[in-house]
Amino acid sequence: MDFELSSELAELQDTVRRIARDKVQPRAREIDTTGEYPADLFETFAKAGLLGLCIPEEYGGSGAGILGLVLAVEEVAKYSSTAALMLLLTRLPTGPVMIAGSEDQRKRYLPGIAEGTQRAAFGLSEPQAGSDVMGMRTRAVRDPSHEGAWILNGLKCWMSGVAQADWFTVFAKTEAPASRAHDSITAFIVERGWKGVSVGRLDEKMGVRGVDTGELVLKDVSVPPECVIGEVGGFRLAMLGLNSMRPVVAARGIGLAEGALMYATNYVKEREAFGRTIADFQGIQWELARLATEIEAARLLTYRAAALADQGKFTKEWVPLLSMSKYYATELAVHASGVALQLLGAAGYMKDHPTELWYRDAKQLTIVEGTTQVQLGLIAKGLLDGDIWWD
Repeated sequence: MDFELSSELAELQDTVRRIARDKVQPRAREIDTTGEYPADLFETFAKAGLLGLCIPEEYGGSGAGILGLVLAVEEVAKYSSTAALMLLLTRLPTGPVMIAGSEDQRKRYLPGIAEGTQRAAFGLSEPQAGSDVMGMRTRAVRDPSHEGAWILNGLKCWMSGVAQADWFTVFAKTEAPASRAHDSITAFIVERGWKGVSVGRLDEKMGVRGVDTGELVLKDVSVPPECVIGEVGGFRLAMLGLNSMRPVVAARGIGLAEGALMYATNYVKEREAFGRTIADFQGIQWELARLATEIEAARLLTYRAAALADQGKFTKEWVPLLSMSKYYATELAVHASGVALQLLGAAGYMKDHPTELWYRDAKQLTIVEGTTQVQLGLIAKGLLDGDIWWD
């Protein structure tokens, strides 16, 4: 069992670490304050080849896989969860295409993502259908005027990158809206420029500002048959796509926790109180030690999950291990950012320090792409079904 990164992945990690320090860190506060999309960072990522990490070489990517993307996201998230989200969005909407898309779909839609000439977003959630995916009401019906085509109507919400995306992976009911059968949901590619496609309300978020989150409105949108992803009735594809993304979201949590802990550690080594530095107090040392240990535990869970995903092990029997990484690392981000803020005291609550920014950004991670409670349910189901067992 080898815990060392390959030379290629180690070099990738070093490269992204330098970019994160030199380019991302100086911009993090400004991005949060203005809420403006950091196009300069997107261009930096594109020039460094970071937008195609998880895309196979034959479609313009580098083929570094989920683990390569995890390493990059972790480094960037130390300073900006928003910038890390930009990297994550190279995989979330493209995942279904890579898993079940046709060769023509892959050739048409993946190279632009890898090159940075196109961006994409993922449309699954709806106002009444967040964790309850089967409650979605976006409807796809056969287009009588074009053989094999579909007409989509509905509203998707909480879509990260919706305002910047050139195309969308959208899930819709291809049966009656009240149906809860798994074969009643199908995935489609929807291009931004098509008639009837528009961006609705943009959300005012507590954190992770800079990448817009909002609504995608679909009104009588005609989708050609070549833009159906996989089979009609492909709800399983939505789950496979999300399962394979668990370690990438987890990496955002690890990076945020690392950034918060490193900053707090430097602060307590310099801050004097009662005639010595705060770091001299045993109680402070124990807080730092606990967090460092939890970060390493989260990293092991996450790197293993990424390696599993790269092996195609994101079907039902592997779900508990993937969900463990997302659950543990994102809850750790919330805990670590809170401890870091507390260690700085009143100073940590002020915008003079990034701790309050990490604190606001962290909570998003326990909600997106399957809440903490959803992950716990999946882990428990795996245990009860015997997918996790130790003898």
